[in-house]
Amino acid sequence: MASPIPELCMIGARTLQDGAMTGSPLSVANGKIVDAAATQLDLSGYLVMPGIIDLHGDAFEHHMAPRPSAPFPFLTGLVGTDRDAAANGVTTAWMAQSWSWEGGHRGPDYAEGFLAAHAAFRPRMQTDLRVQIRCETHTSDLEERLIAAIRAYGIDYVIFNNHLDEAAELAAERPEQFVFWAQKSGRSADEHMARVQAAKARDKDVPRYLCNLASTFDRLGVTYGSHDDHDAATRERYSMIGAKVCEFPTSMKAAVVARTWGDPILMGAPNVVRGGSQSGNVSALVLIAEGACDALVSDYYYPALAEAAFALSDKRLMDLPAAWQIISTRPAQIMGLGDRGSLDIGKRADLAIINADTRQVEGTMVAGCWTHLCGTLASRVCDLRTPMSVAAE
Repeated sequence: MASPIPELCMIGARTLQDGAMTGSPLSVANGKIVDAAATQLDLSGYLVMPGIIDLHGDAFEHHMAPRPSAPFPFLTGLVGTDRDAAANGVTTAWMAQSWSWEGGHRGPDYAEGFLAAHAAFRPRMQTDLRVQIRCETHTSDLEERLIAAIRAYGIDYVIFNNHLDEAAELAAERPEQFVFWAQKSGRSADEHMARVQAAKARDKDVPRYLCNLASTFDRLGVTYGSHDDHDAATRERYSMIGAKVCEFPTSMKAAVVARTWGDPILMGAPNVVRGGSQSGNVSALVLIAEGACDALVSDYYYPALAEAAFALSDKRLMDLPAAWQIISTRPAQIMGLGDRGSLDIGKRADLAIINADTRQVEGTMVAGCWTHLCGTLASRVCDLRTPMSVAAE
């Protein structure tokens, strides 16, 4: 990434500060938000918002393999993911990489290769791309290997999930989908079912395994939680071992328990934009209306994040400042990122600049560097006499 712009004062825009949209100028210098700057940029007709912080996304998988049978090199996929995130106002994002008994692109071999490529790509990143490990609960035979990878690559976020019940249901009720799942992992349906059964045989080891991991994560400062909790008992068990983040609860009962325990609840932004879950689970809109959603995540589609914030405002479920905070301020708080998530003086200059009429993200800034510029905003920036730094590829 290039050096941050020396200074810039953005005037004329509506800016989200202190929980409200204001007309106050916003100044940045040397990567941070500051009191004042001399060089002025007229942003009349724009909204200046905190950069979006995405706590869970697997859109990167589409960049790694645009088709299941057409994988690309890790570097190619990471470059595409970086550009995709930046073009949609995302300034910090966790890519959800599976660590599973399934093998293939969800197995530990693939995960370790991806982590190594990610570490090598870091100096070239525009977006602050990080990795979330989605750890299948029945991988107790991989405990030492998982902990070694987390230590080696500085992983700061792990989510537990269990797809064994889903596998059994698919095999019994929708065998054609089970066959497709097996093929994606490079094996026959019988071979895949053998993997399912071998993983299921580790049932008795899972409680100790998860507790061991929880203890290690506490020592390493790793944030952890669970994915797709389907009932109250499941969420309570995870919460009791310290897996506090409740990602995509599939039922209201699971969400209620999370709220009772004070556990942060994450839901998918596409769920909001589309008006419901594509899997038939509890609607994010219902949870938001009940005060049972703390943050929205991209899930599988980066554009949905900003669109969801505007949708919530349009539906009058919350005003735009509050809606934007669940894709910026609140995610930063959940992950303990005190240097970003709001446009306060001294914070990192992470911004999303949006055309107020079209609602298109025309500019994204990460730590004071332009990572995305297009449209009229690009013309206004180019007209400035003071050279602006743009992030290198």
